[in-house]
Amino acid sequence: MNVKFEIANTRSLLTLLACAGILSQPLNAAGAAGETVAGVAADAVITTPTVGRASGSLIGVTLGPGGFSLSAANILIRSLSGSAGHQLVSDTEGMFAVKDLPPGTYQITAYKEGFATPSATTVEIAANKTANANVQLTQGVSGSLRGVALAPDGFSLAAVNVTIHNIAGSLDRNLLTDADGMFVVRDLPPGSYQITASKEGFTSPSAVTVEIAQNRFSNANVQLAQAAPVQTAQVQPPQAQAALPPRATDLVGPTPPPPAVDNDTPFAFGDFTWLNGNPRNKDTVIDTPFFTPEVRFDSYFSQSFNQPVDHTQAGSTEEFRNGEFQVEQASVGGDFHWQNVRGRILFMQGMFASTTPRNDPSPGNGQWNLRDAYRYVSEAYGGYHFNVNHGLNIDAGIFVSYIGLFSYYNYDNWTYQPSYVSSNTPWFFNGLRFQWFPTNKLKIEPWIINGWQSYARANGHHGFGGQILYRPNEWLSLVFNNYGNGTDALGVPNRVRLHTDDSIEVRYYNKPESTGLSKMAFSFTGDLGCEYGGGVTCHGGKGGPKQAFLGWMVYDRYWFHKDLVAVTLGGGMMNNPGRYLTLLPPINGADAISGSPYFSENPGDKAHMWDTTLNIQYMPRQYITWWAEFGYRHSDIPYFSGRGGITPPGGNNGVPTQYVCNSGAASGATDLASAYAACGGPGTVWFPDMRHSQAALSVGVLVKF
Repeated sequence: MNVKFEIANTRSLLTLLACAGILSQPLNAAGAAGETVAGVAADAVITTPTVGRASGSLIGVTLGPGGFSLSAANILIRSLSGSAGHQLVSDTEGMFAVKDLPPGTYQITAYKEGFATPSATTVEIAANKTANANVQLTQGVSGSLRGVALAPDGFSLAAVNVTIHNIAGSLDRNLLTDADGMFVVRDLPPGSYQITASKEGFTSPSAVTVEIAQNRFSNANVQLAQAAPVQTAQVQPPQAQAALPPRATDLVGPTPPPPAVDNDTPFAFGDFTWLNGNPRNKDTVIDTPFFTPEVRFDSYFSQSFNQPVDHTQAGSTEEFRNGEFQVEQASVGGDFHWQNVRGRILFMQGMFASTTPRNDPSPGNGQWNLRDAYRYVSEAYGGYHFNVNHGLNIDAGIFVSYIGLFSYYNYDNWTYQPSYVSSNTPWFFNGLRFQWFPTNKLKIEPWIINGWQSYARANGHHGFGGQILYRPNEWLSLVFNNYGNGTDALGVPNRVRLHTDDSIEVRYYNKPESTGLSKMAFSFTGDLGCEYGGGVTCHGGKGGPKQAFLGWMVYDRYWFHKDLVAVTLGGGMMNNPGRYLTLLPPINGADAISGSPYFSENPGDKAHMWDTTLNIQYMPRQYITWWAEFGYRHSDIPYFSGRGGITPPGGNNGVPTQYVCNSGAASGATDLASAYAACGGPGTVWFPDMRHSQAALSVGVLVKF
């Protein structure tokens, strides 16, 4: 009887065999060269060496504190017999393998950021045999240091020689600051350190003392002083000249090799901070094994050329008050992570806490004041991370929506006021999501949610949707979002919503060290959607008027002087018959539950709008953006606040569902004829001042830590 064994996952089998020590047996026992060993395919990591060859092999697995395999660990294999050493990185399953090692004694050392480096493991390599040696790292006990070298005027200073000295020992680290004047040192034993800095043309300051704590980042800046002018001295004969001191670069030593590319963590293989809708921070100020904090501030000043007397702007999810300094967002929170358990909370204060909940009609269905319950939270979810492929996350709670490309948080975006395709689509969802990363370049994310940017269900159906995000390389990002099944029109239980939102972003020029033009990129987003049932159809006809959404937006961005300044030009349009995604102006305090008699949202009501934006951003540090923006928006219906404003005489009267008399009192009527009769005849009913267009100039500052 012939028996054939086939192993579908060679790498997984090797991991098990290595952990069990089975492969420590001679490989040539299987037979002649070229035969497979123990059912392992011939294209596996280790192949059978030729009989009689005077070399051996080594195979092993790097393990984390819990005994699980640890990928992307740096492995150093040093010979104690004088032969050449080897340096490599463990693969996605924590494995490492070296062939053709001369027989002798070797020491194996493994290290990875966030873990403590164990003592070297000694192993003997014999001719024509494979040795097995696993290395287990423990939880990190070291700390890290981050700082900036500053010139006398307070600006960052590049190419400064920095020395970090351990006061209690002999450990010294020498390095050069980067183009932003920053220096980062990791894996420092806890204790007291002194930092000194030097650069030609500057006077070195006194040593700065800093304490390094376990698993924490410490911060310490050093500021150099201007060197005194060099006095002219008589040139001595060559034989009388003193020997020149060693150059700073000689003291520093050779530049260390760049860190290995992380091909395990999703999308960590490249720098995607250039993307629209993505934060541009390259570093985290504080990061602990349990908690990574996040802090955001967003303040702005906007001036509409319409100059509304009530200082109110309409039709936007970013700019709400006119001619005033306002705090759009003040958020504090962060990410919790421990033993694969994860959670995130980001509290929300500022204008967003008032303006976002008013666009959600779902709290109008049933009891409890959900708007107050959630208004001060922009994200809140808990979940678990599974070590499947490149990761699988399952989270439940409130999480940000990716529909519309732009981020909910303005710091992440190329412009402050996005076009309608983004501004009129969801900023968040409340429900369950699955984030599966089959490769480090692909994310597949299904959603089961309450509805379209809703705290609850407006009717009977849940919404279903998902995202596919694909980034095959650093200069290209493709994202596809889809939504369906939700019944999101309050009080119309049979009306179902469908929507697709798809974007492409391309970085087509990149010279980050250029003092001229350093980067160029564009983004394009297209949206298509409709509603059907409850008296409307996607295409019009016998079933009812057409209820649909069609829109697009495109932006082109240019970075200058090593990405210090960026200019973005773009805009877009939308056509939304039925107005189901057109933001309701807050006339007399109206919101998505109340509606307004002054702005109908009936089937067949037209709404066609377009806009254009020019934005300039100044980014002296990765944590702050100063910006200025000019925008022009146009509508084929009266929509934007005019000079007379949209607030009744005397202020909101608390009854946004009724027409208002000129006195400011509610008319008691929702139709115009009855309102005239109640208020005293023609000319006695108040009307908001709505215009077809708005031009606005805005400035502001954005901060994110």
